[in-house]
Amino acid sequence: MSELKRTPLRDFHAANGARLVDFAGWEMPVQYRSILEEHRAVRRAAGLFDVSHMGEVDVQGPAAGAFLNHFVTNDVSRLHPGRVLYTPMCYPGGGVVDDLLVYQRGAEDYLLCINAGNIDQDLAWIRGQVSDFDVTVTDRSADYALLAVQGPLAAGIVQALTDADLGPLKYYHFTEAAVAGIRCLVSRTGYTGEDGFELYHRPGDALALATALLEAGRPRGLELAGLGARDSLRLEAGYPLYGHEITADISPLTAGLGWTVKLDKGVDFVGREALLAEKRDGGARKVVFFRTGSRRIVRPETPVLDGTDSVIGRVVSGTLSPILNESIGSAIVAAPAASGPLKVDLRGEIIALQVVKPPLVELRKGSGG
Repeated sequence: MSELKRTPLRDFHAANGARLVDFAGWEMPVQYRSILEEHRAVRRAAGLFDVSHMGEVDVQGPAAGAFLNHFVTNDVSRLHPGRVLYTPMCYPGGGVVDDLLVYQRGAEDYLLCINAGNIDQDLAWIRGQVSDFDVTVTDRSADYALLAVQGPLAAGIVQALTDADLGPLKYYHFTEAAVAGIRCLVSRTGYTGEDGFELYHRPGDALALATALLEAGRPRGLELAGLGARDSLRLEAGYPLYGHEITADISPLTAGLGWTVKLDKGVDFVGREALLAEKRDGGARKVVFFRTGSRRIVRPETPVLDGTDSVIGRVVSGTLSPILNESIGSAIVAAPAASGPLKVDLRGEIIALQVVKPPLVELRKGSGG
């Protein structure tokens, strides 16, 4: 059994009472005091997350933009320095390799943020697309730590630690700034549906930055938050998680991410023909989000039934919403059945799934974008 990888803040988490678990081969905090309280703190004030397990990749060179546009579904040509783009990248059959963030630092200089569990797979896939493009692909994952400050008070907490004016920084934009004296790429992005920032920095600075953020934020209600709250927050927001709402067998269109698929961007990107056919003919399946009115959590892989008790799909994510105080989740179902009625059988208790359009709770995202 291979040894778990650790972020630079592993001992910081342990000292603050974190329960550490194996997540994608990393020893990560799932919670500190309580997932429910950490979740509520993010919605009410702010939470501090260590997401240093995420991967980073430099794509540089004269053809960097054209290269990226060749294998992601969104339109990289819309970027300019300081902008961030969310996009899937797909296999030729339309299934998702991963979803990622693309940062344009310059005309020939991009930074990608990829999922921790997919770093090796993603790098192999990206490098396999190079062909005749004049680009250099460099794994920078070991060169970055990443902290996320999320919540309605996050901007004020980070602003108190920097001389840079973060007010004009729009949602899905970034800048370079010193935060608590530490050089950071300050990105107005996140995975909670709340306003906030993700701070990329040197691993050696992680402890000092986390300590400064915690000291500045605690009087304002900031709490340390782990992977448990991160998952319930993203599910309330209706955000996909690779391996659940998007997979090698679930396309962005099936997942409800059609807004990220630019079929008319003028580039024959990887997966375009399959996605074009799916859009033209309609997909056989559809990912839907639901709430239940019950506190009984509907776990992934639970069969989903239609009104005639036929199995027409399965649950892909499920948790308890601390804000709604009921079970919520997502399921992939036969497209004709997606509008309902849907239900699950939890050991003899029939629970109706109320299909809802995300987000499942009211959110306060960053300005603009």
